[in-house]
Amino acid sequence: MSQLVSILIPAYNAEYWIRDTIVSAINQTWPKKEIIVVDDGSRDQTLSIARQLASKEVSVVTQPNQGAAAARNHAFSICQGDYIQWLDADDLLAPNKIARQLKALDQGVSKRTLLSSAWGRFMYRPHRASFVPTALWCDLSPVEWLLYKMGQNIWMQTATWLVSRELTEAAGPWNTQLLGDDDGEYFCRILLASNGTRFIPEAKVFYRLPGPNNLSYVGRSDRKMEALFHSMQLHIGYLQSLEDSERVREAGVKFLQAALPYFYPERLDIVKQAEQLAAALGGRLEVPPPLSWKYVYIQKGFGWPLAKRAQIFLPGCKRSMIRFLDQSLSRFDRRSLTD
Repeated sequence: MSQLVSILIPAYNAEYWIRDTIVSAINQTWPKKEIIVVDDGSRDQTLSIARQLASKEVSVVTQPNQGAAAARNHAFSICQGDYIQWLDADDLLAPNKIARQLKALDQGVSKRTLLSSAWGRFMYRPHRASFVPTALWCDLSPVEWLLYKMGQNIWMQTATWLVSRELTEAAGPWNTQLLGDDDGEYFCRILLASNGTRFIPEAKVFYRLPGPNNLSYVGRSDRKMEALFHSMQLHIGYLQSLEDSERVREAGVKFLQAALPYFYPERLDIVKQAEQLAAALGGRLEVPPPLSWKYVYIQKGFGWPLAKRAQIFLPGCKRSMIRFLDQSLSRFDRRSLTD
């Protein structure tokens, strides 16, 4: 019970979710905690709502808009915790999430061990979150974790991690130059500084599925495509620094292939760089990248660019309908995580 946990929440235009997120942090059963909300120049009511929940335990600060990575760096610079819990402004923690993870310390877990947890996706009703295990939901060495992530194109949600201050300081700050996948790159560095992960299945995080205007959406933004490819290059370099083997190179090629649709056909220069990197790894990329079988007939009849747009647009319409239905049902179903 001696460990102070800092729950750090960057927030930007999150007026619809920020109250529930802060309350989920306040409701943590771990008694020794501080909660720091950094408003990143929001233009809505995020700051005023957060300030309504300010207390001895909850600090709310603001800064001009600089991006999520800069807000996280600022939050860490003013926190005092022995352990760090990152929490996005629209996600939720189960009440005993932190307590269950820190229980691992009683089993001799090192401060260089990265603690992870289960996570489930939801839209408006967290009690209906879907928890789908992947190969990352177990104890892994840094090499094995990155191999699974890159080779199978899977990931862990940001809030699943509980990181010691020692490990956080060893990894360095969040990269403010990355407009997307800054969390993926950051936790690569955390992994490199760690002795591996300890997965705590009883601890849970509720990840709110992003809407159409979320920051991680790449779309046709040149800056976001360039930032994403830069993050991918860093990923591959980090993994090779741990082990330069055939399986590592194969995972790197699969990682590049899975991301190729983000760049093709809008940024053929990045596609060319990806092909060159794959060749350096001893592999070869399939260009144009294969589309889902559902859209092959569109590709044959109307070309790859239109098929790509259909692959993005049609599932997006389906998600919007599901989102509308879930939002409507949430008005009559107000169960919380503690119900």
